[in-house]
Amino acid sequence: QVQLVESGGGLVQAGGSLRLSCVASGFTFSSYCMGWFRQAPGMEREFVSGISWFGGRTTYQDSVKGRFTISRDGDKNTVYLQMNSLKPEDTAIYYCAADPGAWTLVTRSDKYNYWGQGTQVTVSS
Repeated sequence: QVQLVESGGGLVQAGGSLRLSCVASGFTFSSYCMGWFRQAPGMEREFVSGISWFGGRTTYQDSVKGRFTISRDGDKNTVYLQMNSLKPEDTAIYYCAADPGAWTLVTRSDKYNYWGQGTQVTVSS
């Protein structure tokens, strides 16, 4: 059974940092691209960042480029999202997702087969 478990969310002041983790189980971790998405209240879920099978390729939403860094550790079956210089508009529930089917689909939330339960990130001004 595939499981994705996120952690690391919390309340932080603007300008602060958080590191989200997503531990994967139930599948061969290196076989899948991974993505981070977020959903703010009243908003649609949006793509934040994606990483290829072995981490050789990454991509980011424009609004987080230069502030967020995605990475993965195959030994720990974990994907991370390091978030620096956080802004109030980054407030959302952050979700980890696995297996969009292809790297070219990594930004497409509708293509992912597996999702975590989400972790809340709140940035105060």
